[in-house]
Amino acid sequence: MVNLLISQLRTLMGWEVGMGALAWLLIPLVAAIGAGLWGSWANRTRKVRSDGPELIGYARFREAMEKPRSDR
Repeated sequence: MVNLLISQLRTLMGWEVGMGALAWLLIPLVAAIGAGLWGSWANRTRKVRSDGPELIGYARFREAMEKPRSDR
C-alpha cells in the first residue's frame, strides 16, 4: 500500500502526468476526426442521387390508394 502511494506521488512530480493528460486529450480528438471522416464517407452518394425514384414510387402508391376498390 505504501509503495503504491509513493509511486503515485512520484508520477505527480514528473512528465508522466503531462503525457497522461495529453493522451486523454488525444482520444476525443482522434474520435472526432474519425467521426468526420466516416460522416463524409457515408454522405458521399447522397449528393449524386436525387429524390426522383422515391417521389415516383410515392406518386404510384397514391394513385393506387385513390382508386376505388373493385372487389365489392
